[in-house]
Amino acid sequence: MAELTEELSQVAPQNSETQNSKTQNSETRNPKVGSPTVIVDDLHIVYKVYGAASESEKGNAANALMRILRRQGRPQMKEVHAVKGVSFVAHHGDAIGIIGRNGSGKSTLLRAIAGLLPPHKGAVYTNGQPSLLGVNAALMKELTGERNIILGCYAMGMSPAEVREKYDEIVDFSGIGDFVQFPMSTYSSGMGARLRFAISSAKTHDVLLIDEALATGDRDFKRKSQQRIKQMRDSAGTVFLVAHNLDVIEETCNRVIWLHKGKIRMEGDPQEVLEAYNKA
Repeated sequence: MAELTEELSQVAPQNSETQNSKTQNSETRNPKVGSPTVIVDDLHIVYKVYGAASESEKGNAANALMRILRRQGRPQMKEVHAVKGVSFVAHHGDAIGIIGRNGSGKSTLLRAIAGLLPPHKGAVYTNGQPSLLGVNAALMKELTGERNIILGCYAMGMSPAEVREKYDEIVDFSGIGDFVQFPMSTYSSGMGARLRFAISSAKTHDVLLIDEALATGDRDFKRKSQQRIKQMRDSAGTVFLVAHNLDVIEETCNRVIWLHKGKIRMEGDPQEVLEAYNKA
């Protein structure tokens, strides 16, 4: 440590104005982070599915009849290795964007962190309860938006007083207006997604996992959503965000993980990772 300090002291000082500018940009991009909230250690996720590897095994009527005549069972079970040896550490105050092509393992990784998928190998350690958007605040189509807000808030552990305090804010943030009095079955998919985000983000979570929630809604809702995520970061929460809109990732996150075929291809500063991703 003494040697490192001595080497740094010998570096020529920069222009103060330039140095202050770089310091401000660094603080915006890399806010102070706290203790670890999520540790992913050599994580492997394997799906077991029934699939047809050849024409003779495909699931059509003719092949099904042939399997019966030959007294064969159902098509052979296949294994899909969706996540392959992923390791990283997330801290309080982190907003981590996860990018990659379709089928790269992004949503699978979120579900594993949320505890919905058991590891085939490796482990996921969390400090606090991870909340996957749309799962923690599961909405029921038969009930009105009002009832779903109340039940969703209760499911997150909020008290009746907290629900009353947050109710108007949730309705206003979601932008569903008078539809709050109608059953969820009358909502468009975008309205349902906005309401889920509004409910889930009404409470500060230790770890909030968001999968494509910002892909729905107009420009105003996306702007409000980005501001809400930044507020959650400032309150020392940890946010994981999966989105195909790279602008949202760059503006919202201080770290980016690029998944490719189930592996981490690159991790680090959003600008650097996104630039490499766009060139690939």
